[in-house]
Amino acid sequence: MNWNEYHAKFAAILHGEITATPYDNPSYLEYVKLNNSRSNRWLKKTDLLDETKAALASLKCHQKWYLITEPWCGDAAHLTPFIQKIAEYSPHIELHVILRDGDDNMIDSYLTDGSKSIPKLIVRDDNNTDLFTWGPRPIEAKELVDNLKESTKTTQEKKAALQVWYNNDKGISIQRELMAQLKQVSA
Repeated sequence: MNWNEYHAKFAAILHGEITATPYDNPSYLEYVKLNNSRSNRWLKKTDLLDETKAALASLKCHQKWYLITEPWCGDAAHLTPFIQKIAEYSPHIELHVILRDGDDNMIDSYLTDGSKSIPKLIVRDDNNTDLFTWGPRPIEAKELVDNLKESTKTTQEKKAALQVWYNNDKGISIQRELMAQLKQVSA
């Protein structure tokens, strides 16, 4: 599916048009509502870094980007809007969104430490050769989460700490990490 179809899923879930598991669970509906708000906020106020625009301007070869995600994923709400904005900016990037829990089991080939962690981005060339993968979160956010797992903080405190990190980062880390990967495969 494309980005607009994926984003329309949020509305369909929130309007009760999609009620299959896990969206029959009120907790998941709250996640979707919150993630929809966060995603929309990033989409409205996101401006790509100048260095991101410069790196994308130097991109000469067509790439297919496969973004594996789900509307219930909190990390995805903060990260997928930046992936969309990057893909939208470059005529050389074709973005496809795949639901982790859908019929396509693509995630099974791109596990993170044995788990189906999302969002996950797979970047391929026109020959369908993987150029690189990224995800499920920026390195600094991963380190924060790893440290929080070892802490005595409550689940709510851990979620709040990660939320603060995303708000302070403003998408800078994901842009820099993706552009570093693009530069490596373009060299």
